Amino acid sequence: MSYLMKGFKCHSPVMCKVAGSLFKAHTLKNMLGINEQLKISRASSQLSSEKANSYNYIIVGAGSAGCVLANRLTEDPQSTVLLLEAGPKDTLLGSKRLMWKIHMPAALTYNLCDEKYNWYYHTTAQRHMDNRVMYWPRGRVWGGSSSLNAMVYIRGHAEDYNRWSREGALGWDYEHCLPYFKKAQTHELGPDLYRGGSGPLHVSRGRTKHPLHRAFLEAAQQAGYPFTDDMNGYQQEGFGWMDMTIHRGQRWSTASAYLHPAISRPNFSVAEKTLVTKILFQGTKCIGVEYVKNGQKKKVFANKEVILSGGAINSPQLLMLSGIGNADDLKKLGIPVVCHLPGVGQNLQDHLEVYVQQKCTKPITLYSAQKPLNMVRIGLEWLWKFTGEGATAHLESGGFIRSEPGVPHPDIQFHFLPSQVIDHGRVASTMEAYQVHVGPMRSTSVGWLKLKSSDPNDHPIIEPNYLSTERDIWEFRQCVKLTREIFAQKAFEKFRGPEIQPGNHVQSDKEIDAFIRQKADSAYHPSCTCKMGQPSDNTAVVDPQTKVIGVENLRVIDASIMPSVVTGNLNAPTIMIAEKAADIIKGLPSLQEKNVPVYKPKTLETQR
Repeated sequence: MSYLMKGFKCHSPVMCKVAGSLFKAHTLKNMLGINEQLKISRASSQLSSEKANSYNYIIVGAGSAGCVLANRLTEDPQSTVLLLEAGPKDTLLGSKRLMWKIHMPAALTYNLCDEKYNWYYHTTAQRHMDNRVMYWPRGRVWGGSSSLNAMVYIRGHAEDYNRWSREGALGWDYEHCLPYFKKAQTHELGPDLYRGGSGPLHVSRGRTKHPLHRAFLEAAQQAGYPFTDDMNGYQQEGFGWMDMTIHRGQRWSTASAYLHPAISRPNFSVAEKTLVTKILFQGTKCIGVEYVKNGQKKKVFANKEVILSGGAINSPQLLMLSGIGNADDLKKLGIPVVCHLPGVGQNLQDHLEVYVQQKCTKPITLYSAQKPLNMVRIGLEWLWKFTGEGATAHLESGGFIRSEPGVPHPDIQFHFLPSQVIDHGRVASTMEAYQVHVGPMRSTSVGWLKLKSSDPNDHPIIEPNYLSTERDIWEFRQCVKLTREIFAQKAFEKFRGPEIQPGNHVQSDKEIDAFIRQKADSAYHPSCTCKMGQPSDNTAVVDPQTKVIGVENLRVIDASIMPSVVTGNLNAPTIMIAEKAADIIKGLPSLQEKNVPVYKPKTLETQR
């Protein structure tokens, strides 16, 4: 700017001083203006870059709930959705056949025992179970645990949902949940008062002619239990054929049912192998997430909501890593507190089960199918036409009973398998045998999980606190005794060899209790760690609208928000939760079906 001064002559020192001051002021003003413009321009470019890196909704976890939400929220073409999954895709080069370990129903134990698609969690040493460390597989792949589980479709009992409502989850009673089970489902037997006929989730009914399954159902009736046509319908109590998430011989996970059909929508983005490490806040307003992909840390923003669907371990873990949880625990790890919410990670509930195994005197179990040449034959048939022994998980019959008189609805579940399972399937079967998986459904032992450190890669400390009450120990005794009674019936006479487990030497209560401590294992149903309830309940984490209490624009939608564990497997209820929550997010009134009949025992004076 020096050229402005050329030709200017100063005839008076005072005038010269004034002119100089005016010039400096003018120059300074111009420079400040340019600086302000640069700041505004930088802020505006940051905002536009954030907008380009912004979605209406970010869903964390492409599991049983996340896939449902992604599909339902992108039905509105105006809603943009980003789905982030820590694990890989469930297909290879677009093919399910190339990922047969996921999609072949009979291959399920491969991924239960492999870290590739599995978080591979372990609990603390369980002091009421001979200090055993328990193995907890959880899905880390598109479809989450619905890509790893045994494909058993069980909804739970109507009274589970009525109990939820009493526990503070208003609007989540049976008449408000049943329509969402139906909305999700296409049952191969067609729609009725309880079944759905046009949903994305295909459900088939066990139909095997295997003599051991038929003997099991016959023996249960000989022991005095009813046969039930549909344990997901009018009558859960009794024994019958299982419903399964298997369609045309293939596993029908939520990735198959909900994610793949939505993936081509222009308003939908999905990323795999992406670990979300932190929820981002402005004060108590959630604005996005931080994640790591290919070793690089990045941020992405949500202008409506962030939804956690990581499941009962990952969702509370991410909340705590982000400053939402028990303030004292967070401070000890140096995590800045966003909201003191002491219920995060508490109220951990799971189903524990044990295998009662019997040697089979005839070569009709799955033992021979597990020999190498037969496995190749079974695999090739499945790869060619999705049929044969590879097209089922073989858990096709089961049942629910009450443990004693006075119990209003079933509290023990059975899965029958014409094979022997050892150590979660990590050890090969050694003989012709059959077994029942049996366990209590509403255990009174409650646990917790906490962060080990502030590192998102560290698994949390998982303390299920199994068998910590006398009631739970008594119920397990009943499980063994009632199973033995069924296996002793006439229907099994031509198949029954010696009892393998617990073994005939285990007879007294003390001996049965010791067997349970040594052999019971998780049924893989962790839940309830971000409990849904009223904001006045200091143990609640989300309200009945699934919003995290005490912050804005953040929800949790998965099995962690169950107020208490349901009577049965958790995949079907988790899908229902996501279907119902999608309507809540869209602002739609809840579906409702009043006065749908539910079976009640004629008398509670007897156990059966």
